[in-house]
Amino acid sequence: MMRIFGAGARPGREQIDHDRVVTVPNVLTVVRFLGVPLFMWLVLAQKEYGWAVVVLAVMGSTDWVDGYVARRFDQASKLGRVLDPAADRLALIAVAVTLVLAGVVLWWYLAALLVPDLVLGISSLFYFRSHPDLPVSRVGKVRTALLLAGTPLLVLSKLAIPGAAAYAVIAWILLALGLVGHWIAAVNYFRAIVRKGRPVRTGRLEDRDGEAGH
Repeated sequence: MMRIFGAGARPGREQIDHDRVVTVPNVLTVVRFLGVPLFMWLVLAQKEYGWAVVVLAVMGSTDWVDGYVARRFDQASKLGRVLDPAADRLALIAVAVTLVLAGVVLWWYLAALLVPDLVLGISSLFYFRSHPDLPVSRVGKVRTALLLAGTPLLVLSKLAIPGAAAYAVIAWILLALGLVGHWIAAVNYFRAIVRKGRPVRTGRLEDRDGEAGH
């Protein structure tokens, strides 16, 4: 949760996105990418829910650590600004797909995650033909933290351990709040995409008309 409130940031110092590719935060983000297929293999092929929880915990911790390191040691990069939220999205959706296939959650949970991202992806392509390069919002950060905290608790509740029922209740509270935040963040991002993208698309169309006129 420290990352949400800017842990590691140095007061009075402007955050600069560098052009560096190989940084500690970016390496940690790649580790989070690699955790996705490992989690899927543990759940679907091995039915090792205990180890799957460990993998989710590591993935969640890298999401906090890479942001802390980026701010604290001036290692924020333009690549990381795109790569980090992409890793979060991939992790959340891939984990949701895995849990649906394993029968842990129903299809509507995956749809609730996927539909807003599809709308935002199509909007980004329509206006920018690429990533819109928008900053991650406070709501988006809280949303991610809630979903990353609720998911391992939900998997943990499937183990034959004391308190499993309580874990399930807490997990669904966190996940429900995370899904609400997911949709709120999506609406805010959509508005930001349209607001930033309209002049970009208008300029592109004017350039195209100008070239056609010649």
